[in-house]
Amino acid sequence: MDEIVLKWVTVLSGILTVIVCVSVFFFPDIHERAVLAAEQQKEVGGGNLIATTANPKAVVEQSKDLNAQLKIALPEGISKADVEIENDYVTQTIYIKFAGGVDDYFEQYAIKGSSDHIASMAYYKDKEEGVIALQLDQVYELKNRFKKGSLYIDFIDPHDIYDKVIVVDAGHGSHAAGAVKLGISEKSLNLAIVQQLKKLFDEDKRRIRVYYTRTSDTNPTLDQRVQLANKANADLFISVHNNSDATGNFTKVKGTQVMYSESDDAKLSSKKLAEICLKNVVDTTGSENRGLLKGDSIYIIRTSKVPVALIEVGFMTNYKELDLLNSTSYQKKAAEGIYNAINEAFQEGY
Repeated sequence: MDEIVLKWVTVLSGILTVIVCVSVFFFPDIHERAVLAAEQQKEVGGGNLIATTANPKAVVEQSKDLNAQLKIALPEGISKADVEIENDYVTQTIYIKFAGGVDDYFEQYAIKGSSDHIASMAYYKDKEEGVIALQLDQVYELKNRFKKGSLYIDFIDPHDIYDKVIVVDAGHGSHAAGAVKLGISEKSLNLAIVQQLKKLFDEDKRRIRVYYTRTSDTNPTLDQRVQLANKANADLFISVHNNSDATGNFTKVKGTQVMYSESDDAKLSSKKLAEICLKNVVDTTGSENRGLLKGDSIYIIRTSKVPVALIEVGFMTNYKELDLLNSTSYQKKAAEGIYNAINEAFQEGY
């Protein structure tokens, strides 16, 4: 009897193994859906996941009349004032939030148009609001309008609106503090310089679009940072950091260095951009010129598909330079140098 049971257990185990293998082979998006659901649920704020799909073509009713538009039907009684649209450029995800919510949006309402720009989509009922999350294939600006109970969204390439597109990255953030000296963290210095740079661009009236990987104490992944540049097809990708001696000890070493992609051999290369950045930051801050460094060992440099420069503004392991880096006046000078470098790069044809 035990032998018969053992044989049946062996047979059933074999069948289950085959089923699992076939499922993994034929339904590879199951894992992707689970990962997407977990990530988007966390980003939305822990709402209850009602429905999700990794295949937008199964949800979006294709309509040639709408071209590159999406027509999203809204629940009855929902007005323009009840809808909030958030475009998270860093993750290329659009969140469409509407009051009330429904239990199963995809079953009850239609989305029509083109799914060409959508990599994946999900729906959540988060407390008392419904949330449609659309993960896009690249960075888009949105144009939306409301008409007869529906939301219409156009996806627009930033280069169709702006003359130049830049991505600026403040290195580190949140729990990833970078170097910390005398209670001063690199993440804070990097962000302070970028915030000063943002002020300059906010006052700039030219048709320049600047995307920032962070403007507060957050920590996007390295891949999110570089993919923002890649998926925006940015003309320039500038990452702001600060240096420290390899020993971690205070030394007399000081000055500015800039890292570049050695594999970028284009005429308007990463190296040429780095040279422009180094010259201008040194000019405005009066810091010591410590030259360029090959940077393909750095992930965001190695994987960037656009001209990239990683600026190490100064050394936190030099007492005098740390004091300077921690001062608003010096942060403004560093930001001015980066701003001037970007303008010079544009003049060079970037």
